[in-house]
Parts: sequence; C-alpha cells; structure tokens
Amino acid sequence: MKKPIKEIQKRMNDINTFQCCEGEIYLRGKDEYGKDFTICFDAYDFLEWVDIEYIKKQTIKHIEKI
Repeated sequence: MKKPIKEIQKRMNDINTFQCCEGEIYLRGKDEYGKDFTICFDAYDFLEWVDIEYIKKQTIKHIEKI
C-alpha cells in the first residue's frame, strides 16, 4: 500500500529575487519562519496559468481599501 503524499504548504514573504532563465522562473524570498526559500516554475506553464490582469485588478482593489 502506497503512503499518502503529504502536501507541502509554505508562505513566501519578502520576495527579493526574480529570475527567468532557460524556460524556468525562480522566486526567492523568506518563508514563514524567516528562512531563505526558493520556488521554481516552468515558465511556459506559469504564463498559461497566471492571469496577470486579474491579479492587477484584485491588488488595486485591496490597495484602495487600505
């Protein structure tokens, strides 16, 4: 019997580095415990999946409430 796959949940704070190289996107910052944390995405999948205009609209709404 296979062990269930444990989902990893992390929060990235203080994003300080962005890099796109050879079809991959890297974001680096601090995790919820203040430790360095890097996440890597396939650039092509990321662009298909992320809706930049929606993110902009939602961010503007949030800023206007502050």
